Amino acid sequence: MPLYEHVFMARQDVSSQQVDALVEQFKGVIEQNGGQIAKVENWGVKPLAYRIKKNRKAHYALMNIDAPPAAVAEMERQMRINEDVLRYLTIRVEEHEEAQSVMLQKRDRDDRRRRDRDDFGGGRDFGGGRDRDRDRGERRPRRDDDAAGQE
Repeated sequence: MPLYEHVFMARQDVSSQQVDALVEQFKGVIEQNGGQIAKVENWGVKPLAYRIKKNRKAHYALMNIDAPPAAVAEMERQMRINEDVLRYLTIRVEEHEEAQSVMLQKRDRDDRRRRDRDDFGGGRDFGGGRDRDRDRGERRPRRDDDAAGQE
């Protein structure tokens, strides 16, 4: 059977339990049609690049699917009907990744960086940008207004 990676976005105002219920519903559709779900990852609420149906954020979920094309088509049909699903994308892949997805690795890395910053004085840098370490040397003397007017 072909392998798929499927990501869907649910509205921001649904709870994480409702997102889990959506995942279970779509998992049931795949299993009824002879497929199986290898892995499910909830990526949490993330901001959208633009508004979709008046939503600025969405719950993201990834499913690794091993199923016939008809099962995936039926799941996508039910997603189109469901009001809570904003968008979905299914991609056929050669093999599934066994480790965490990049999105979860990024979230772990961001959490670790935020924790480290809090430990060492907030991590705020109020420096002057990319040239802040450069010695600017002596300043030229200002021209006097009278000298500027005579020229």
